[in-house]
Amino acid sequence: DYAFREPDALSAILEERPSVRPVLPAVKKAELPDRVLGAWRGRIAGCLLGKPVEGFHRNRILSILKETANYPMTRYIMREEMPDALIQRLSLDPGSCWADTLGGLAPADDDTNYTVFALRMVEEYGEGFCPNDVLEGWLRWLPMLSTCTAERVAYRNAATGLTAPETARHDNPYREWIGAQIRADFYGYLNPGDPEKAAAMAWRDACISHVKNGIYGAMYVAALIAAAAVCSDMETVIQAGMGQIPTACRLRCALDQVCSWHREGLEAQMLFDKIHTLYDERNIHHWCHTISNAMIVTAALLCGCGDFEKSICLAVQTGFDTDCNGATVGSILGMFRGTQGIAARWTEPF
Repeated sequence: DYAFREPDALSAILEERPSVRPVLPAVKKAELPDRVLGAWRGRIAGCLLGKPVEGFHRNRILSILKETANYPMTRYIMREEMPDALIQRLSLDPGSCWADTLGGLAPADDDTNYTVFALRMVEEYGEGFCPNDVLEGWLRWLPMLSTCTAERVAYRNAATGLTAPETARHDNPYREWIGAQIRADFYGYLNPGDPEKAAAMAWRDACISHVKNGIYGAMYVAALIAAAAVCSDMETVIQAGMGQIPTACRLRCALDQVCSWHREGLEAQMLFDKIHTLYDERNIHHWCHTISNAMIVTAALLCGCGDFEKSICLAVQTGFDTDCNGATVGSILGMFRGTQGIAARWTEPF
């Protein structure tokens, strides 16, 4: 009596997709360099926006924003705006990666490491890479301590001799968490206007560490970015992304709910409040799950109305996995708008 059909194999996933998917405009090749650069800058900026409050619950984030006259959020959280007394009272790390203390370089982070890794991996193995090529690349180029949760388990499993997909399944309680979703951007960059090919590449990456909705989240994000390279409205981008995942999976059901709330006219705060009623950010499984965070990404894209600043700020101020969601939304909006859609103050720190 289980209500969902959630296969792991790509062939089965393709069969479970909706039969009708958006027909996208043709690629304008002259625009691509600027769009891809916008996507990469947007990913870094969104990650940097959310990183100082990563792991904080929403009330704590809102306290910081209100104390610094930054609510609703419109800018980075700056160290210069944080008196020592406030840092002590809110138990903040004074050495955190505040945007005004970076010295011109964004810090290394898994939300950007994997994008660079995917470029390196495709250069080495070609666009026809297989899942075990990704695993081999991890062992060659990623230090184990740069991996987290599902990725660290898969890394350990690979080091003991297991291969995909067993690396995702063996002793891996994190296999539907957000990790694969934050690794998928490059496959969208590489396949502008082709969500299906982008999603298929994301599947080959995701299946080494994730199952079911953990895989679908990666396919969804890669397809969103591929669609954002050619579309002029965000709802079509989102429909193109959802067109690459099973219609009867939990992720699709959750995303449909977000879209329904938006069509009903719910304002952003009410929409995010509803997500908080479905998922408890104090529960680490909810906080780091693919579905809860994909709902936040989708809500930020819809409520942000194509505005880079508004979208990444909505993604971060609502809590859950702030740097991951900020990075994903920033990447999508950067591809959607190009570099001209990102104000200079968002990229000046790095």
